Amino acid sequence: MRTVALTPQRRTEALEALARSSTDGNELDVLVVGGGVTGAGIALDAVTRGLRVGIVEAQDWGSGTSSRSSKLVHGGLRYLQMLDFHLVHEALTERDLLLKRIAPHLVKPVSFLYPLENKYWERAYVGAGVALYDALASIAPGKRAMPFHRHVTRTGMERLFPDLKHEAAVGAVRYWDASVDDARLVVTLVRTAASYGAHAASRTQVVELTKRGTGVVNGAVVVDLETGREITVRADQVINATGVWTEETESLADTEGGLHVLASKGIHIVVPRDRIRGDVGLILQTEKSVLFVIPWSRYWVIGTTDTPWKQELQHPVATAADIEYVLDHANQVLERPLTKDDIIGTWAGLRPLLQPGTKEGTSSAKVSREHTVASPAPGLTVIAGGKLTTYRVMAEDAVDFALGSRAKQLPSITDRIPLAGAEGHAVLQRQARRIAETHGWTRAMVDHLLHRYGSMLDEIIDMVTEQPDLARPLENAPAYLRAEVAYAASHEGVLHLEDVMLLRTRLVYEQADQGLSAAEEIAAIVGERLGWDEQTRRSEVDAYRARCEAEAAAAAEQTDEAAEQVRLAVPDLAPLRPLGGPADPGRKPGSPAGSPAAAGPAGT
Repeated sequence: MRTVALTPQRRTEALEALARSSTDGNELDVLVVGGGVTGAGIALDAVTRGLRVGIVEAQDWGSGTSSRSSKLVHGGLRYLQMLDFHLVHEALTERDLLLKRIAPHLVKPVSFLYPLENKYWERAYVGAGVALYDALASIAPGKRAMPFHRHVTRTGMERLFPDLKHEAAVGAVRYWDASVDDARLVVTLVRTAASYGAHAASRTQVVELTKRGTGVVNGAVVVDLETGREITVRADQVINATGVWTEETESLADTEGGLHVLASKGIHIVVPRDRIRGDVGLILQTEKSVLFVIPWSRYWVIGTTDTPWKQELQHPVATAADIEYVLDHANQVLERPLTKDDIIGTWAGLRPLLQPGTKEGTSSAKVSREHTVASPAPGLTVIAGGKLTTYRVMAEDAVDFALGSRAKQLPSITDRIPLAGAEGHAVLQRQARRIAETHGWTRAMVDHLLHRYGSMLDEIIDMVTEQPDLARPLENAPAYLRAEVAYAASHEGVLHLEDVMLLRTRLVYEQADQGLSAAEEIAAIVGERLGWDEQTRRSEVDAYRARCEAEAAAAAEQTDEAAEQVRLAVPDLAPLRPLGGPADPGRKPGSPAGSPAAAGPAGT
């Protein structure tokens, strides 16, 4: 497969293609609204069936829930307590597909300890549950992607996780799941879909759903938020994959039908890897949620919470109360307690909680325990709920539903479609030593690059060959090469500095200064490729600094209401268009359609 670059020029071409769809003979088969993991998965599913596809996203790709998860690809061990064997098997099958075939460069195994407080009955009970978890994964065809679980004594537990309190457990069960950089998964899905012919445009907001005289939805009016240009798009089917914005998008169809979705906030904190001595992760039950202590790159990610969110949907933030909750529960089992001074970053995401039933007037629905596909109006399909791990199944269900009887003639094939960077990844892994020696990189740096880009590392190497100074690490963020920033601007759809800081890298929470010390160098590299003048470069850096300061100030507040007021004092670079009154009386007006789709709960 020839992987296309998501350049500004390609975005312009995509917008032109969307505009041409309103002329005779150029109508799209499917317009996807929402560029999170579900929307991106839908675009890939639809385009690989041979359909003409467009996908629009009001912000950057994956900037909502789909980049604010716990970074886990897992089967949902807790669902076994609900005896939902089908759901667990489905998720484990998808996990193993991602590991072995679809995205082996992005998705990696990670093991966890489940601490036990009772030597006898709890070990038998938990052990039986994890054994069933392994057995359900074994049903999947082919060689196992993960080792079987193991029982661990207290001595073994202390060896694997020295900073677990001696009195916190009598032993543990060790089991395996997987982790992923969720934002990279989304942008890779979008690039893969674009490589097969999908027209993809970020910073493009749906402000109206159009209808034929018979009341059938036949497209949308979208706004290019970078220029203000309005475009009418015609499509046989519109698929709403906007997560917590589901009801706002539904309301644009002027229908009472659809799905009920509520937002729940989950937050995570980030601490340096050397602050906690351990080689594996922890999973802990709390009175309100599951708490994960996850080894992730050079850090530990700890979370999450589960609290109702009634504020605006675009900028959820972690409050002081949220952070204290996570610290308190982590410190119950850690030998060396963490303090706020140990935290180098936080993030908050909104889970799209699907409410039981559908709105009156919804003609039909396909329901699973985790997600629902429905049609509130002819020509409009809505999908909500679900989780990151099962994005591909959700996408297949949504496209099947939209196509109706045509789905049998055009079945999904995404279980056999590797994402960009997957093919050839294993070959480059075997060449890692030579690559490191040729370019003066450490083996750890090459592993980092292969994990992020897979076989697309060849494109990074081509850039370095053409411009050797790109082989150097960033001066104030040496975990990343200058080439990675240049590549983000030239290949990965970056339009603003914050796109690099928040999503193409994760410097916003990987460094205690939120990457501000590296912002000037990064802006210079991005600006060179995007044609920024000095004034634009300066305004981009200033805007990112203001965002960081506002989010830091919001994190000092105790309540969501106070934190929101502080965060929203800073305007966005490409503000979303207001859409009128809210669909939910408890929700603020102006929440956008086409905003970042949320295919998975923020804490799963």
